[in-house]
Amino acid sequence: MPELSTIQQIAIWILPVLFAVTLHEAAHAWMANKLGDTTAKALGRLSFNPLKHIDLFGTIIVPLMVLILSNFSFVFGWAKPVPINATLFKNPRRDIALSTAAGPISNLIMAFLWAVILKITLSINPNSMISLFVILTARAGIIVNLLLAYFNLIPIPPLDGSRIVASALPLRWAIRYEKIEPYGFFILLAIMFTGILNWTLTPLINGSLRVISAMLNL
Repeated sequence: MPELSTIQQIAIWILPVLFAVTLHEAAHAWMANKLGDTTAKALGRLSFNPLKHIDLFGTIIVPLMVLILSNFSFVFGWAKPVPINATLFKNPRRDIALSTAAGPISNLIMAFLWAVILKITLSINPNSMISLFVILTARAGIIVNLLLAYFNLIPIPPLDGSRIVASALPLRWAIRYEKIEPYGFFILLAIMFTGILNWTLTPLINGSLRVISAMLNL
């Protein structure tokens, strides 16, 4: 396979990144709406339109910088968070957890769907230029979505995992736990630069890749 230029790599990764963050936020909005909170829907966030969710810095600039600096081996980014009004839920603590979990779950589903696209393309015609682009994009889609799913499940505020953990904790402990949110970004930077993040995510991603490969005989 010929070595790809930076522009070619960006062209391959940009669609998977946009779909991953857009559908992640749309999934939060969809589940919240199903559970009684129509806030996101009223604000137009229950949408597959990327423009409704894109944050210029978090969805475009940061992912591109991380991809280029990591030689397209890692991606990190975010979209505009979906607003959730817990007072509209019948069971606020449970429903916050469900609405939050919908985002990472959507990424796991998308990873599988990208794998299906990869399987179909490899089965039909893997040798054309269009097929090569689809194959590389599908591979990027699998990695992007697994990364975002497991990264967001890390229990450090304000990531999705912290909301799920807080919902499961006794209220007094949850209040104390959520007080670390102002320091969450710095904690994330620390685990990234010390290698803890890579040590944590790599087994999860590799395990998921093995499961997907076994399911689809890739």
